[in-house]
Amino acid sequence: MPSRQKPMRYGHTEGHTDVCFDDTGSCIVTCGSDGDVRIWENLDDDDPKSINVGEKAYSCALKNGRLITAVSNNTVQIHTFPEGAPDGILTRFTMNANHVVFNSAGTKIAAGSSDFMVKVVEVTDSSKQKTFRGHDAPVLSLSFDPKDVYLASASCDGSVRVWKIADQTCTTSWPLLQKCNDVINAKSICRLGWQPGSGKLLAIPVDKVVKLYRRETWDSQFDLTDTFITQPLNVVAWSSCGQYLAAGSVDGSMVVWNVETQECIERMKHEKNYTICGLAWHPKYKQIAYTDKEGNLGLLENIGDGKKPTDKVASAVTKDYNDLFDGEDDDYLNGDVIEPESSPKAGANEDGDDDLMPTSGRMRRSIIDDDDNSLDIGMIKATSSLLEKECDDDQTGGLPALPLPSAQQPFYDGPMPTPKQKPFQPGSTPAHLMHRFMVWNSVGIIRCYNDEQDNAIEIEFHDTSIHHATHLPNLLNHTMADLSAEAVLLACESTEELASKLHCIHFSSWDANKEWTVDMPKDEDIEALCLGQGWAACATSALLVRVFTVGGVQKEIFSLPGPVVSMAGHGEQLMIIYHRGTGFEGDQCLGVQLMELGKKKKQILHGDPLSLAKKSHLVWIGFSAEGTPCYVDSEGIVRMLNRGLGNTWIPVCNTREHCRGKSDHYWVVGIHENPQQLRCIPCKGARFPPTLPRPAVAILSFKLPYCQVTTEKGQMEEQYWRSVVFHNHLDYLSKNGYEVDENTKSLAVKEQQELLMKLFALSCKLEREFRCTELADLMTQNVVNLAIKYASRSQRLNLAQRLSEMAVERASELAAAPEDEEEEEDFRKHLNAG
Repeated sequence: MPSRQKPMRYGHTEGHTDVCFDDTGSCIVTCGSDGDVRIWENLDDDDPKSINVGEKAYSCALKNGRLITAVSNNTVQIHTFPEGAPDGILTRFTMNANHVVFNSAGTKIAAGSSDFMVKVVEVTDSSKQKTFRGHDAPVLSLSFDPKDVYLASASCDGSVRVWKIADQTCTTSWPLLQKCNDVINAKSICRLGWQPGSGKLLAIPVDKVVKLYRRETWDSQFDLTDTFITQPLNVVAWSSCGQYLAAGSVDGSMVVWNVETQECIERMKHEKNYTICGLAWHPKYKQIAYTDKEGNLGLLENIGDGKKPTDKVASAVTKDYNDLFDGEDDDYLNGDVIEPESSPKAGANEDGDDDLMPTSGRMRRSIIDDDDNSLDIGMIKATSSLLEKECDDDQTGGLPALPLPSAQQPFYDGPMPTPKQKPFQPGSTPAHLMHRFMVWNSVGIIRCYNDEQDNAIEIEFHDTSIHHATHLPNLLNHTMADLSAEAVLLACESTEELASKLHCIHFSSWDANKEWTVDMPKDEDIEALCLGQGWAACATSALLVRVFTVGGVQKEIFSLPGPVVSMAGHGEQLMIIYHRGTGFEGDQCLGVQLMELGKKKKQILHGDPLSLAKKSHLVWIGFSAEGTPCYVDSEGIVRMLNRGLGNTWIPVCNTREHCRGKSDHYWVVGIHENPQQLRCIPCKGARFPPTLPRPAVAILSFKLPYCQVTTEKGQMEEQYWRSVVFHNHLDYLSKNGYEVDENTKSLAVKEQQELLMKLFALSCKLEREFRCTELADLMTQNVVNLAIKYASRSQRLNLAQRLSEMAVERASELAAAPEDEEEEEDFRKHLNAG
């Protein structure tokens, strides 16, 4: 079975994160800069047990039911495991401890601190301590000799030392590392390690190689390196059998060697190129848990079981680009043609003599841009035929074709394409979680549970008068859902035996048969769905949108110009977001269609480009409770359709301004225009909430990004235009035949006119008479008359005269308005017909 890299998940807030397994490998334990230790049953555990050990946790170690943590109050603490009960303080330093490790028997711990000291402490009797002095800078990492004779330590002073534990003397020292004054400035945290069992070798990550030193003689035995490693290595970890050694770098590269043969057997790449700061082997299986400096946790499975490490290189490089190239290119990327050369031997190719390098290695390195961890597309295209020829020659035993001279090789150095965002349901959490939200909207919540005990769907309504809560078995493994006041819509992906299905539970139906199911055609998968008033719709992998009545009658079908990203419905309105093309440099290229599916079917937005913050992606789309389209991007910008300005999008809130921490986010669940409320769930150190405990909904206020809102003028301008934007829906609803509360409308107009009058008075005070006339343009006829009186009393007769002329002109325009409106309407119809 080939090795597998599971998708990473949020573990802790941004910062250094450590990881280890328990003695049996039944759970993963992590600690992070949020001060929590989390115990994960597996990577899909969305409700890990959490133990708060302090303000920040820098390192953790676990053995024999004892959990040791180095925390920010300069102590090394002990807790019982898995209960998490505090069991005392083992030792203290004058500065924080950076690394703690157990010896192989679990009877002692070693801790290294930023006060330059290393301590070895008996776990059962903390009074028995040994202190090792000699480092001239903060200690980075430690490792016990499996035979409990030696202790290795690395420091910011650039040295790696081996201490004899019995007499606390330094046996040997190597100046291997780059000097620095603090851990945060270190190029690498240099997590070194002794070979388990015999303790024959000591592995030390030094720049881009792992140096292995022999016990007792302390001679450099050999170096392990690989061309896949392009940035300094940060951490190494031995497998429990001592046969394999894994290393992680500051750019997210992970490599595994067979130490006996010095052969690289695995190459993996972090999905976002974050620094690997924690590695731990499973005590029994070929699994590696790893953490990064953003607080994420990942898992590599089936290490060394694949046929060739080349498959891993191709998958690592092309993981985020598999949707961007055609099938012909994929053949080159996914085959055996990209294979960085391993050079485990000490001193191999140190001079960089390209003439001695194998042809395939030279060609392949030119295809992979090591510095940017990106694909050189131009090179792939230019050398495709050459690679085919090489593969053919290898099979027939012929000599490989020589590559073009480097001066003639065309390199693509333009902007890199952005991986296309995958389809998602608004208000849902990731599908790989065992407990997740399928949808959370203004009607209710649908949760999905998929664990050993149950595979079911729970439907809960905010207003129980609509319908009672429902529990459904999830026999078809539905992954998508939407909920309205009329129905529940579910969909599942196709399998080898079954087609993709759309399943509707029409609970508001007055007849006895309340459910219907539709199978999609072969090789067509549902990717997004939504419900409106009296209709349901789904978008499929065949770039089709299929519309149904809520009772199950098939209606319109139409094509999308690109792959769907998400869709939402409200009343008669259907909004679809799709890929218009390929984005570059981290930007998505999305388009939006907005249409009305009532009696007069019409399209409002015709695939207009969707505005997103730079290097962001879409995280939520939907409608306000009053029916105005809205969407949110990953930078927390909430945008709303401004029908009063030619159906343009206006930012109405930035949720990031309300977040306390850099890793905190708000997960939007609903928007109301009257009253002005953004309903969302605060997520501490995460982008989405867990299902348990039940998240609390917070209400954020809206704020348009106008200039100088701290001044009186800027504040009133923002309030005025926000009131205008958030009451545009009243005109839209009245035009479409809906009943509108006239009292609400009159209160909105009154609020706007009062703000205009205050701005008018402020402008008069500042002697800005031309600005006063501009403000009068926005006033109603009655308020203009009030402004004339104010100008007269303020002895601004010239302004009063101009406003009087404006009032007379406006009165004549209003008298002629009905005829003009009729003519304008006819002209629009003529344009639409054209």
